[in-house]
Amino acid sequence: MSDLLWQKPGVRVDAQIQAFLAGDDVVLDREFFLHDIEASRAHAQGLQRIGMLTAEELTSLERELATLAHDFGSGAFVLDTQYEDGHSAIEARLTERLGDAGRRIHAGRSRNDQILVATRLWLKDKLAHTQALSREVAGIALDRAQAERDLPMPGYTHLQRAVVSSAGMWWAGWAEAFIDNAQRAADTRAWVDANPLGTAAGYGVNLPLDRDHVTQALGFARMQVSPLYAQLSRGKFELAALEALNSAMLDLRRLAWDLSLFTTGEFGFVRLPAQYTTGSSIMPNKRNPDVVELMRGTYASVAAARSEIEHLLSLPGGYHRDLQISKGALFHGFGKGLAALALLPDLLRNLEWNVERMQAALEPSMYATDLAVDLAKQGVPFREAYKQAADPQRWAEGDAAASLAARTSPGAAGALRLDALRRRFDALG
Repeated sequence: MSDLLWQKPGVRVDAQIQAFLAGDDVVLDREFFLHDIEASRAHAQGLQRIGMLTAEELTSLERELATLAHDFGSGAFVLDTQYEDGHSAIEARLTERLGDAGRRIHAGRSRNDQILVATRLWLKDKLAHTQALSREVAGIALDRAQAERDLPMPGYTHLQRAVVSSAGMWWAGWAEAFIDNAQRAADTRAWVDANPLGTAAGYGVNLPLDRDHVTQALGFARMQVSPLYAQLSRGKFELAALEALNSAMLDLRRLAWDLSLFTTGEFGFVRLPAQYTTGSSIMPNKRNPDVVELMRGTYASVAAARSEIEHLLSLPGGYHRDLQISKGALFHGFGKGLAALALLPDLLRNLEWNVERMQAALEPSMYATDLAVDLAKQGVPFREAYKQAADPQRWAEGDAAASLAARTSPGAAGALRLDALRRRFDALG
């Protein structure tokens, strides 16, 4: 490892302690490295605008930062344990190539400032990805709700057969859920779209940094004005981003539960695409819905990430090294969550209904609610209608299509209002 910026003369750096301090920084910073390079370029522009760099030095720095980004992408440059973290690697590379001009890149910055802006840019990307995937899922569900709106299937409460439902209602539920998830991701992205670069370790610096230019150069919607709030927002913004992802993962978990049940031999309502199942290692007769089960379980990783960061935030104001630990939680939460969510669109496009099995599962008791409502419409007080409809002697084979058509409360099978959902979907952009 090269000399540490903060190392004091005569003080020996203990290797074991330094390894503990560095933690997984080098590994984790690979995820944020390109964003750190992008922020360093904007910072260099800002330094040039206040006379801290010459135009020639800025040109050289921008060229070397672009080269470093290319080398990192190609594997020619490896961020490894010879560096303390990603920030020191950037400074070391620039110093090696440009001498004093490279050393000047750190003027007006702190390592905390660097990781704060890098992770903020990264969060914006991840929230945009969350929004795009949620929107894609919503679109598929809307299309299938329209195409399969009149396909009867059992509806369940308490995991018991309850009433006649439809594939249209099933799909419409997920469509509206993921429209909400897309909207929440977009709203959260807009909220965290604030530039912390130039706040240093939380108290500003003795330079008239051109933070407005840097904000624009990095594509932030606004500048995070207060250096103190920049520190207070670290963890708070990450929690909000994970909560937006959490919304989608909660729905994914429940959707996966439906598919887990519907693919069992006892239900048999759904056939999954073959690539979403695996063979048993001991039972040659089986295909297992492993992908769906892991989708179902991935919520735990996102919830754990949120919990880890939440437990870090019992801190007074100002910067604290504890916050370094939040990088790992953020990386693992979004890494696991988005990987699972990315598999959902093709699964939903290609799953098939077993119409015969769903039809066979519709039994006379599932029309009892229709009977109770019909009696009430004829003037029978509902409590009396309920008692009459509860009598199995009154049950008979019903007409699934008629049952669905009669369900005309807004959003129900006979009045899905997919046009209203489509308008919300289109407004997502």
